[in-house]
Amino acid sequence: MKLVPLGDRVVLKQLAAEETTKSGIVLPGQNKEKPQQAEVIAVGPGGVSDGKEIKMEVKVGEHVIFSKYAGNEVKIDDEEFIIVKQSDILAVIQ
Repeated sequence: MKLVPLGDRVVLKQLAAEETTKSGIVLPGQNKEKPQQAEVIAVGPGGVSDGKEIKMEVKVGEHVIFSKYAGNEVKIDDEEFIIVKQSDILAVIQ
């Protein structure tokens, strides 16, 4: 199955949580915080909002940082994705 976002929405796949801290402490499963970094899987076509054209600025394959409580989590074929609006993406990691 393939996810195709509509409008100014973007499909993200969250990157794996760190297993250890920078100082080498191993984190148990429940104490791992989900990272706010993700890979862009699919990008919508853009659209018009309040008479202004919304141009999509992210591309498939880019790694991005998104707002902590943004988007909707969906599970398809045992894979988890997050669908967010482009405005919820804070930065592109280069």
